Amino acid sequence: QVQLVESGGGLVQAGGSLRLSCAASGRSFSSYAMGWFRQTPGKEREFVAAISRGGGNTYYPDSVKDRFTISRDNAKNTVYLQMNSLKPEDTALYYCAGKNAGSYYTTYAYQGLYDTWGQGTQVTVSS
Repeated sequence: QVQLVESGGGLVQAGGSLRLSCAASGRSFSSYAMGWFRQTPGKEREFVAAISRGGGNTYYPDSVKDRFTISRDNAKNTVYLQMNSLKPEDTALYYCAGKNAGSYYTTYAYQGLYDTWGQGTQVTVSS
């Protein structure tokens, strides 16, 4: 099972951009479909983006669609989340997650399907 470490969070003004990275240890990263989730205090964890094992398929909720882009580099064992046009409501602790997936093409939006999680990186968007 891979282990995940997020980085790239920080404080940004509304309208700005950030790129989060999630580095995976282990040699089986390409076997994992990946996702990003976020959580604020007192709320449930929310799905943000997902990408298939091969990187060819992605999926987003309407709340971030056209602003966020998930990508992966299997050679570097890393998944990214490019966040543009950030809003104060994007403020949250962002987690990456991995699912050991048989399908090369499937994305997963349900957090209960994921096998491994990072510790999170904080994103704060000021108004």
